[in-house]
Amino acid sequence: MREVPEPTTVLSVVVPMYNEEAALPALVCRLRPVLSDLGVPYELVAVDDGSSDRTAELLAAFRTGWPELRVIALRRNSGHQAALTAGLDRAVGAYVVSLDADLQDPPEKIPEMLELARAEGLDIVYGVRADRSSDTRFKRWTAGVYYRLMRRLAGHSVPAQAGDFRLLSRAAVDALKELPDQQRVYRLLVPWLGFPSGEVTYERAPRSAGTTKYPLSRMIRLTVDSVTGFSAAPLRLATWLGTGAFLICLVLLVYTLGAYALGLTVPGWTSLFTGVVFIGAVQLICLGLLGEYVARIYTAVQNRPTYFVGHDSAEPRAGRVPAPTAAREDVLTRE
Repeated sequence: MREVPEPTTVLSVVVPMYNEEAALPALVCRLRPVLSDLGVPYELVAVDDGSSDRTAELLAAFRTGWPELRVIALRRNSGHQAALTAGLDRAVGAYVVSLDADLQDPPEKIPEMLELARAEGLDIVYGVRADRSSDTRFKRWTAGVYYRLMRRLAGHSVPAQAGDFRLLSRAAVDALKELPDQQRVYRLLVPWLGFPSGEVTYERAPRSAGTTKYPLSRMIRLTVDSVTGFSAAPLRLATWLGTGAFLICLVLLVYTLGAYALGLTVPGWTSLFTGVVFIGAVQLICLGLLGEYVARIYTAVQNRPTYFVGHDSAEPRAGRVPAPTAAREDVLTRE
């Protein structure tokens, strides 16, 4: 078996970005000193997820005086998790930290994460939000509902209040790359690995600049992907709804036969309307749940890459796009 050389880069920090022109200067001002003070070889992998503002221009300007900054530009907007996948696929560090560009998760916690992973031999270190008072009440409520639901469906290995701010060892990153999932939700995939893990707590700060890239619609989409990707409970819910509707129909049948035997039967618009609406609603819910799973099967069968790399500053002459899993190494584009 060919030996794989040890990575010379100790730490890679992956930062997905989409229209972060306003937040980027503050991110660089806080993140660069933290990484420089570590005293280890590092790279900052900035993944531009098809931004339409000056994000790409600013990254190019910062890179002229920061050789450790590596810019990966995706050809189109592919979504946060896909951009994170692109960064993880191409990061070369022995440890990889994922961090959002809005500075709600403090980069000053990265040294603590790295020290904890090295001292205790951990493959995963989660950044856990101990205080979310900076978020709106609605945001805190929806986040609480989401994590309670995920812990109930996917198991208690899912840390409460842990987002995408985490440290992964090279072994954990390689394991994630082997997984065939196309619609990835890393806050559930990473705990599923079951690798030795620890936690670092912090206070969640307000967004440094710009607007949120996770409005309500994307939060709902993330929840649907999380539930359908990690649990068959919705299918069982459809079964229970169908069973309940069947039992109610039996009760109504007995009532109807009894009323007929007693000569009390009269045309009843209300009961008929209620029954039709109830049965129709149950059927539509069941069809919708089945449709979500069929859509995931359809996406998996297509096996399309989740992102396309237009440029990687570490490979200026090659625009080779890796497949979303390590099992496929198709060459999709070449500059």
